[in-house]
Amino acid sequence: MTDDSRGYANPELLVSAEELVVRLGVTGKRVEDIVLIDLRPTEQFATSHIPGAVHLDLFGVSLVDTDPTPLEAFLWMITHLLTSRGVVADRSVVAYDEHSGIRAARAFWFLEFFGHSAASVLDGGFGAWQRAGLPTTREAVAPCQGEQWEVNRQEQRLATWRQVESRLENADTVLLDTRSDGEYRGTKARAKRGGAIPGAVHIEWTQNLSDDGRFKTAAELRAMYEHAGVTSDKEIISYCQGGYRAAHSYLALRLLGYPRVRNYIGSWKEWGDRDDLPVEVPI
Repeated sequence: MTDDSRGYANPELLVSAEELVVRLGVTGKRVEDIVLIDLRPTEQFATSHIPGAVHLDLFGVSLVDTDPTPLEAFLWMITHLLTSRGVVADRSVVAYDEHSGIRAARAFWFLEFFGHSAASVLDGGFGAWQRAGLPTTREAVAPCQGEQWEVNRQEQRLATWRQVESRLENADTVLLDTRSDGEYRGTKARAKRGGAIPGAVHIEWTQNLSDDGRFKTAAELRAMYEHAGVTSDKEIISYCQGGYRAAHSYLALRLLGYPRVRNYIGSWKEWGDRDDLPVEVPI
């Protein structure tokens, strides 16, 4: 089962390989109707995956304009993709990638944003499944379709460029930059301009994980974030290049029970390309 001894406020957001194999009934009778989504690249899924998993590669699907019209179209498309993989309100959803990575975390964030009440991530991902010696397959299965998923958007989990701009120099909000050091400091520019959103705190998303690809304990995560001023009494807005790494730190903070966490899904690609928005180049 999931190891509650790691101290998370919301341990149900992670599923261990040992728990998942029981819930799926891989070695016997299926005990729970789960939508298991493999977010890895297509070639990896085709080579080997967890029995019963359906494939969905969202990695190239990004949004660089969070104004209302493009945002609405983008969210409609993501809803359609998730529904096409069998996601409905009354089925638990478990997302996984190669470890506890950004692909699975981004899918998890989408599910939470759309109001799904039983979404989780396989902690340690496919790597943990393999290390446990659990069965794999190359056989593909058709998604199990059900009733149309009526989403219930949780707008407080998403941030647009306008919302980020409105919170600059707001003492109640922490902007969390989850990119690499080079991106944060502007030596590696992946948009029209390099640098960071003014006042952002920098903690690269990889710091959320242990060497085995699982999330660090709650005590380790809490110490790291609180030391940097990312505290649970604040509203936290995470960002990266396109909302993937930001979703990972969103999940880490949700594990800790932070009540107000948003993902700026346009992230640096949107912000850095706009000349009308301020940029800081940290020393």
